[in-house]
Amino acid sequence: MQRRAASFGGGPLYDARMKNKNAEGAQTVEPIDDAEAICAVVNDAAEAYRGIIPADRWHEPYMPREELLAEIQAGVKFFCIRHGGRIAGVMGLQHVSDVALIRHAYTLTSLQHGGLGTQLLDYLKRQTERPLLVGTWKAATWAVRFYERRGFHLVSDEEKARLLRRYWTVPERQIDESVVLRQ
Repeated sequence: MQRRAASFGGGPLYDARMKNKNAEGAQTVEPIDDAEAICAVVNDAAEAYRGIIPADRWHEPYMPREELLAEIQAGVKFFCIRHGGRIAGVMGLQHVSDVALIRHAYTLTSLQHGGLGTQLLDYLKRQTERPLLVGTWKAATWAVRFYERRGFHLVSDEEKARLLRRYWTVPERQIDESVVLRQ
């Protein structure tokens, strides 16, 4: 039986070393390379896509461990935000050529709309001087709005296709179903 990401007590999202450091619920952002913990957050939050994105793009789990490891091997550096000592959100930053890509940005479902994603994004913005791009599903209107509210702007369909082919490795079907935002 697969453990749900929202179960904190001793699971992959619980880190006893942080228990006292964040006893007051303080939030910290730090690098993370724990594939199990990253996948747990991604797969919990990605449930929002079920029934929203095209069925042929959904799979279970949404982010298998092997896919995550391939992303890390390709240069995605992951960061996490902790809330009350627990991993509450993850976001990747990948430098590709002359830009920086925001990759795999997820906050636990139970902690969304509390500013954690914004804190992670703000932290990642400070880690690069390159222009920032983010790709997401066009049907995930909540994600598009999240980035627009934080200064990102949708690019045209032509520019989207050019950018996705140049900076990401995604199938044509995903290009059709995605948007790109630039800051």
